[in-house]
Amino acid sequence: MTAIEHSRTVSVVGAGTMGQGIAQVALVAGHPVRLHDTVPGRAESAVAAIAARLDRLVEKGRMDADARAAAVARLYPAGQLAELADSALVVEAVVERLDVKQELFAALEKVVDDSCLLATNTSSLSVTAVAGALRLPERFVGLHFFNPAPLLPLVEVVSGHATAANAARAAYDTAKAWGKTPVRCADTPGFIVNRIARPFYAEALAVHEERGADPATIDAVLRECGGFRMGPFELTDLIGQDVNEAVTRSVWESFHQDAKFIPSLAQRRLVESGRLGRKSGRGWYAYGEGAAAPEPHTAPLTEPPAEITVEGDLGPAQELVAMVREAGIRVHETEDDRGTRIVLPSGGQLVLADGQTSIEFRDVVFFDLALDYREATRIALSASQDTPWETLRESIGLFQALGKKVSVIGDVPGMIVARTVAMLVDLAADAVAKGVASAEDIDTAMRLGVNYPIGPVAWGRRLGAGWVYDLLEELDARIPGSRYAPSLALYRQAYSQGGE
Repeated sequence: MTAIEHSRTVSVVGAGTMGQGIAQVALVAGHPVRLHDTVPGRAESAVAAIAARLDRLVEKGRMDADARAAAVARLYPAGQLAELADSALVVEAVVERLDVKQELFAALEKVVDDSCLLATNTSSLSVTAVAGALRLPERFVGLHFFNPAPLLPLVEVVSGHATAANAARAAYDTAKAWGKTPVRCADTPGFIVNRIARPFYAEALAVHEERGADPATIDAVLRECGGFRMGPFELTDLIGQDVNEAVTRSVWESFHQDAKFIPSLAQRRLVESGRLGRKSGRGWYAYGEGAAAPEPHTAPLTEPPAEITVEGDLGPAQELVAMVREAGIRVHETEDDRGTRIVLPSGGQLVLADGQTSIEFRDVVFFDLALDYREATRIALSASQDTPWETLRESIGLFQALGKKVSVIGDVPGMIVARTVAMLVDLAADAVAKGVASAEDIDTAMRLGVNYPIGPVAWGRRLGAGWVYDLLEELDARIPGSRYAPSLALYRQAYSQGGE
């Protein structure tokens, strides 16, 4: 282990919410901690706030009273940077401006010893750029904590272009010694989480902008069918629409306006209108006393078909065959080289979302991908204005017979869960291929950083690279702008598995 010894001082510059959280983590781990802020009195207030939070931990039985007293005795406000001279590690958590951070670290280099590890908690700026003006950029690293730092386990350890291997290792081992789950990451826009998570928001916004479904329905489908903890509209309301949109725009601009990261005009208008989410009382949803809870579209109950015919293998949805039989509906299975589908008594077809649209066919209803069809409580169906009502009615009744709520959305290629997951899998594959992070670290980051039910790399393995590639290729053929063009990494995976 190369973790910084508990007897060594850790200093935090910036006494806001994040700075206080990082200071608390280091303090509870056993370090003497100094907290500095340029605003007079702010460091003293932060020290008092941390002590009060430790008091609450004692009250809840999560911390021993003696340990609390010892921790508070190790916590000091620092009025001047010079008081940080004996630090073994200094973590910065100040305003997200490159010039401010560069100026701060240039001043710190004149104060601390050359062996002191310097770290930035930036979430949007280049670690390489922040370190660019330093005399010793090799001892500089990114330590990106997630808010609230004392509670969330993930820390992205980011190596800039000049970061030395021993500095990155020391930062990683220190975060681990603090009880965190660190992941290694190259200095890329958005690092791991903010880079790969973009489609979770972007695809929901795209479906909304295409008038495919309303926010409450999209949220419900991603929660109840996709297995995500929160839907993207409620989550961005919680984060703050201005914050989420700014991160999206930063990643987009950093990738030279790559279509895969393009911001949403609908979200921009929401920000411009001042509807920032929970903190302003209104975002996609209304908040405060008397505000109505958002209600997703749910189809009324209808009779299920007495029998169905399954042609071919349903792939990721194959479990449905056994579920339909268990529901008392007769199932006939046949081989079919032309594709896979469920044929309904009326002659209409139910097809797993594949990037095509209902309008292209005479009588097809698409159903969405689920994380687990047995556990899912809601299924989305997609139909066009020309889809016969009898086909849609039988489709609704079939899934209702399986105990699912059904949301009927517009004729959206790739639907909601399927296109979102496909894009997440593709971005993850691309990141691994480009050395951003390992597959294991990407999956860990997405599970712990944004509570995904399964990592995108593991999800891709479950679905098969060929299935994901084919869906994206179909989307790319229908939606201009190359946003859905599969990455070279995904193509190679699909080809190696027998795809084309």
